[in-house]
Parts: sequence; structure tokens; C-alpha cells
Amino acid sequence: MTLPTILTLTSLRDLYASGAVTPVDVAEAVADRMEASADPAVFIAPVPRGDLVAAARALMERHPEPNSLPLWGVPFAVKDNIDVAGLPTTAACPAFAYRPDADAHVVVRLRAAGALVTGKTNLDQFATGLNGTRSPYGAPRSVFSSAHISGGSSSGSAVAVAAGLAAFALGTDTAGSGRVPAAFNNLVGIKPTPGLLSGSGLVPACRSLDCISVFASCVADGLAIRRVAEGVDPADAFSRSIPPVALSNAPRFGVLTGAEREFFGDAETERLYDAAVARLEALGATPVPFDYAPLREIAALLYGGPWVAERLAAVEAFFATHAEDFDPSVRAIIASAKDFSAVDAFRARYRFEALKRRAEAIFASVDLLLLPSAPTIYTVAEMRDDPIALNSRLGLYTNFANLLGLAAIAVPAGFRPDGLPAGVTLIGPGGSDDALGPFADALHRGAACGAGLDRAARFPPVPTAEPDRIHLAVVGAHLSGLPLNGQLLDLGAELVAPARTAADYRLYALPGTRPAKPGLVRDPGYDGPGLAVEIWALAPAAFARFVAAIPAPLGIGRIALDDGREVSGFLCESHAVSGAEEITGYGGWRAYCAAGTVA
Repeated sequence: MTLPTILTLTSLRDLYASGAVTPVDVAEAVADRMEASADPAVFIAPVPRGDLVAAARALMERHPEPNSLPLWGVPFAVKDNIDVAGLPTTAACPAFAYRPDADAHVVVRLRAAGALVTGKTNLDQFATGLNGTRSPYGAPRSVFSSAHISGGSSSGSAVAVAAGLAAFALGTDTAGSGRVPAAFNNLVGIKPTPGLLSGSGLVPACRSLDCISVFASCVADGLAIRRVAEGVDPADAFSRSIPPVALSNAPRFGVLTGAEREFFGDAETERLYDAAVARLEALGATPVPFDYAPLREIAALLYGGPWVAERLAAVEAFFATHAEDFDPSVRAIIASAKDFSAVDAFRARYRFEALKRRAEAIFASVDLLLLPSAPTIYTVAEMRDDPIALNSRLGLYTNFANLLGLAAIAVPAGFRPDGLPAGVTLIGPGGSDDALGPFADALHRGAACGAGLDRAARFPPVPTAEPDRIHLAVVGAHLSGLPLNGQLLDLGAELVAPARTAADYRLYALPGTRPAKPGLVRDPGYDGPGLAVEIWALAPAAFARFVAAIPAPLGIGRIALDDGREVSGFLCESHAVSGAEEITGYGGWRAYCAAGTVA
């Protein structure tokens, strides 16, 4: 079978809905592409063809209806500092490798939504670098030039998506590792607000700053995937619930000016940045020149100050006995942590707080920033000749974001005359992850440069924000692909993401219901597994019509989710479950049905 060059959620859903293609077919086609890839450095541990096909078959057995899960049959790659059960985690250091028994939290959520892991991807060792050459497994190249760097540290993840080896990929972004590779491979890079995605199962670089990121072909896909992956995780002390922040429909956006416009002689990347500024202004936004100096100073603290000690803290015991197993540049960076004292750390913190005040003043005059994702690009040979200085240049406009707790979306900005891509990044306040989406999407579309290798690729727009839409948690026969799901679809409801209730809920099979339905009851003090639900969004009028048609003993109340949120959802009157079979142990209605217990 022939797949589109670039895989999008929409293209895969349409293929599956047609009935002509199954996840097994897609798994086989992706395996063919991986085997035929001209870049041998993309994957550290590809999933063997047989295992990938077996995973697709198992998905179809558990969920036979096409598109019955939000990411049903969608292939994705995982950066090799994020755990996938059964595959080694190396962080691009063979001596460090281990084989985890469990998936990282985000991988659990994505697999539960139907996505299929294609393999573990290459990276700058221990996620220390922005160029993609610091790995004993080789240096992935930009999909547009075998001579040029892919960007890093999430090198293999970006190349996998740009080359059509996955529909999306997980990376990480501490200092720009999810944005720079996006720019060099004509992709979208979603860098969430720190804490929005759990870091459980991630080999840390700087634990207090690390963000798991998403590479995708378009903003709509990237945001949809991020929403599935996000959720408060009690196992991660840095995971948190982040209230959404809105942005004006006609925002003020900060632009580089004067001496702070630095492209290191790359006039073509500068031209593409200016074109992006003009496109955003044409959309009704107002450009505002601002002083980048305080952000540049904050960026310098990440590698030039005592924050580098956090990289040592992540691998201190291993580094003490295996320093010679480190890439020379990575070893030099981590070893430099020993040059800083606790006094230096406090002094740097004081300096950061002063700079943070100046950054807050910037955001008092603008709603968001539009910056180059990288000021220029280098060849692999150039990078190896001067690995530290050139790498620092790549992070000039990215390193500050996580120190300030900001959200960012990187998008393609077009191509230089030599055929190499460039990118720009929208950066907004923490919590503006969704609000940035429409502007980032419009910038990407305006660049008319497609995605990855397909410069003519088309993709769906980011839906216009509808703050009045109501989220509804469904637990039983209204789940996607089940008998009553059509009632939601007929009302124009849209699936938002899978979710799980808090631990103090029980589920019962209600006797005599047609079609069969469960009853969800809250039992304060009960410590159960939590129950699988789906979150759907409806317009207020549609929500009212839906609620009015719900028969007793079911009704709509407030349901607590495991990530701390509360949403409207199906609850059952307690008298109706007296004598009913408790099915809480199945973890949800769909699993209970799959066990063959429902007529």
C-alpha cells in the first residue's frame, strides 16, 4: 500500500474510515520505510517489524472499530531518554543503558489512546546539545541535506516525522531541543508549559526545567497529541495542573530589533524571520520592538552559570565511574558543574530574579514573542570543528523559555534559496499552550512550505477557540465506537481526549439496560484504580439537549479526574447499583465489554 509522504492524524483517520487500510497495513508500510531509510542514525532501537505488526493486530482485537480511540493506529517514535517498556533506554550512552519494565507516563497515555510505538530515536547524549552530532549512534541529518545537522537534542525524533517514519514523535525540550530540530526539518514543535506533561520515566537533563515535547506535521496535530499526553502525575513532583491563559485576538507581539537581531551572517534566515513578522502583522497582530537583552542573559545562565550543575545532579553517580563513556563535549559541559559552588548558585538565583522582573516588564507590553527558532544552521563538519561555540549560537533564542515557565510553539517559516528550511517560534505566558495555536497555525499556513519532506502537504486548521464549549466525561455506551456514541456525534460533539477518574469511584453493570450501560458512583475514601473515561466537548445548547434526554437512574454531575480537574459527567443514583455487579476491577466499561461479558 502507498501512504502519504507525511502522516497526519487526519490522513490516517480518513484511510481507516474508508475501510481500505488497517493499522496492520500502516505498520507494515512504516516498517518498509524504516528499513529503506537513507539515514541510519535516526533510530537507536527500532521496533522490529514483527513486533510492530503484532501491536497493530492486538490493537484491532481490543478495539476493532476504526478510529474508536483518539489515536487509533497512529505510529509514533519516542526519544531514547523516555522509557518504553521492553525497549532499552540509552540516553545515547551504551554504558548507561537499561531496559525499563514500564512505560513513561506520557507513553502510557498515548498507547491507551491507540498509538503504536515505532522505536526509540537518537539524541545528543543525555539531551545535552542542540545540534544532533553528540551521539555514538551517529549524527542524524536534516532531511533536506545530508551535509547539515538535524538539530538536537531530539535529533532522531524530528527526522523520523519529517521523513514519514512516524506521524508524530516525542522529544524533550530543556533549552530548545524540541524547537531547533523542528526548524531544521520543516516541522511543528510543541513545547508545553513546564509541568503540563509528566516527566515520570524520563532520564532528566535539568529536572526542574525539562519538558517532554511533541514533533508533528501541523499545529492541529501537535496540540491534539499534547492534550492526550498531558495530565497531572502524582509520581512527578514537577507535574502540575496549569490553568489555561487566553490571548487577545489581536495580540501585541515582541520582535527583535537593533543590536539584539543576531543571525551570525545568515541573511536568508533573517529574511524568513522578517517575512513571518509581516505575516503575523497581516493577521491583525501588532509588532512591538523590545529589548531582548534580559532574555539573552537568562539564556546564558542555563549553560554558563550554576544551572549546569543540575545536569551533573541527574547523572552524578554514573558520571563518577563512567566519565570516559561520555561524548567529549557532553563530558566537558557536565564536568564544568564542579566549577560552581553553592554560593555561586545563590548568586545566580539572585541575578535570575532580577532578570525575571525585567522579563515580566516585557510581557506587560506584549502578549507573546515571535523569535527565530534558530539564528542559522551549520554542517556536521562545521559543528564538529567547533562544537561548543556553534551549539551555543543555536540556543540564542530558545534557552530562556523554561527558566521563565513559558509555553512555545515552533513552526516552519519557509526555505532559503539553498533549499534549507528555517523556523520561527511563538512564545507566550505559561498556560497559553492552546491560545498560541491559532496564531502558530496561521504562520505555518502563510509560509506555504508544507511539512517535513512534503513541501506541498496540506493539513487541517486549528479549530477556533470556543471558550463556551462544555466538557463532558462519558463512561459507558457513549464512548467512541460504542452503541450510543452517535447521539454525541449528532449533536456536533468532538472528542477531546481519553482521561481517568480519581481513585474514589466504583463502576457497576446496570441490570436490564438496553443497550447495556454502566453506573458510576463516587465512594469517598475508596482507593481504586480510577476508571477510563473520554472527554467530549459540546456547545451549550447541544449539552442542554443531551442532558435532557438522559434517562434515570443516570444523570450528570461533577466528576473528579486523576489530574485534579473536575468536569461534567455521567453519574448514577446509588440505589440503582444495589445488587448490581461491580466491575471496577476492569478499569472501565470498554475493558469490561472486551472481556465478553456484555450481550
